[in-house]
Amino acid sequence: MSALEVVDVDRIHGRGNSAVHALRGMSIQVERGELVAVMGPSGSGKSTLLNLAGGLDRATAGSVRVDGVELGELSPKELAKLRRHRVGYVFQDFNLMPSLTAAENVALPLEFDGLRPRDARRVAEEALAEVSLRDLADRLPEDMSGGQQQRVAIARAIVGDRTLILADEPTGALDSETGEQVMRLLRERCARGVAALLVTHDAGHAAWADRIVFLRDGAAVDDTGTRPRVESLLTEA
Repeated sequence: MSALEVVDVDRIHGRGNSAVHALRGMSIQVERGELVAVMGPSGSGKSTLLNLAGGLDRATAGSVRVDGVELGELSPKELAKLRRHRVGYVFQDFNLMPSLTAAENVALPLEFDGLRPRDARRVAEEALAEVSLRDLADRLPEDMSGGQQQRVAIARAIVGDRTLILADEPTGALDSETGEQVMRLLRERCARGVAALLVTHDAGHAAWADRIVFLRDGAAVDDTGTRPRVESLLTEA
């Protein structure tokens, strides 16, 4: 069973003459342990694909399944539960709660699932340590740089037992060294059996993926394997 299956999906916004086809007959599978990069020009449907995969939007036609669960058949409450348990999402604009510290932001989904605050804090600090931010655990987002905020968002996405990570330009606010650290972290997560779908404009970061899927006008136009390049990157550091 694939971690993510998108089969013949259309996503249409609006109706009639004003209708916009964000995705047309889109199909993609991401297996456990696989990192797939998605590239394409602005407006090609990359972010729409991530929103559908994460249950933040619903397909007009076709099927979207996460761990075999058909997202179109779930209620909003069931979708929210699935996202907390199985899907980690890294947004372009971070989506951190401004009134919560870094550790509290990362711990929030764990506490929603009933983990005691003390235990959630411990797990959150471990996730922050993975992105080299443990020392900033008690800092508010407004007191951190954009790159630091993005790393908090990444820590929130990997915390717990997520089986699928969706990342929308996760290295956009980071310098090259920190961006490489993030890509290495994603690969390490995949090595543990997590599936990851990465939207990026950076060919260097896409080269870390097992496959690169190119989108144009809402459809996949190419699917290129990159594993040899990934292996060389992992042995360089």
